Amino acid sequence: MKKATLIAGPTASGKSSLALALAKRYDGVIINADALQVYDIWRVLSARPDDGDLAQAPHALYGFVPFDDAYSAGKWLKEISELLDTIDKYPIIIGGTGLYFRALTEGLAEIPPTPPELRAHGNEMMRIHGIDWFKKKLLALDNKSFKNVDMQNPARVQRAWEVRIATGKSLWQWHQETPPPVLDLEDCQTVVLNWQPDDLNARIGQRFDWMMQNGAIDEVRHAVDIGYDPALPSGKALGASEIAAALRNEISFDEAAELAKIATRQFAKRQRTWFRSRMKSWKWFNMTPETKLENILMNLDT
Repeated sequence: MKKATLIAGPTASGKSSLALALAKRYDGVIINADALQVYDIWRVLSARPDDGDLAQAPHALYGFVPFDDAYSAGKWLKEISELLDTIDKYPIIIGGTGLYFRALTEGLAEIPPTPPELRAHGNEMMRIHGIDWFKKKLLALDNKSFKNVDMQNPARVQRAWEVRIATGKSLWQWHQETPPPVLDLEDCQTVVLNWQPDDLNARIGQRFDWMMQNGAIDEVRHAVDIGYDPALPSGKALGASEIAAALRNEISFDEAAELAKIATRQFAKRQRTWFRSRMKSWKWFNMTPETKLENILMNLDT
């Protein structure tokens, strides 16, 4: 048997149902690899497992991080590393955050966080001068990173500059010193659930309608009451900002739902693009509304 099963897919793709079926079959524990499902305030909006799911199989790394914690892939990697060393059940690692899977199976450079004042200065330079300012600085300071960073991506170019200024080492050098991965892909059963956009969009719409009727509004109201901030990592929950706007009477709840569905569809598109780029070696399953879980299970080699 493989050491673990990794299940990736865009939001609303059916990952949880497959994970539950595998957990029952192999006496497994379902481990979260989704950056929003770690937070304690988002159960409905992040589609965290409900009480019925929790009763069917053990789950780990869900809903345990305070909303105002600047949680990161590095912290998650430390948590899951410790967990995998202690559990005696078969690990089924499930989520839509590609960076978490990449850190788990490729390793993660242990780069110190950027000081807030440097980040603020970088943001201001980007606003005033744009990406070309950072390109010139990188070319002069950090030729290795200049050659290896996506020069069309402003966030990555700024990040490379910040790392060089803050640490005195290039981003390229940090990546060369990346520790070995916690799990080797060769030791894992890997799954990507792949949907046609129209079918996935329909699932996204149906699920968000369900969320609106089953606690999402109260969840956001509570988050606002305790200090919800869209600038925090936890503040990126899909639908939160739209529902918050409705609670302020800026838009209707129907408008909030439609805007949230659009944002979720756009997010799912970015996820699919990331998976196609980074997970080519994984086992892909083309999903349709008629796909049965049994058909997927029959094609897994755990």
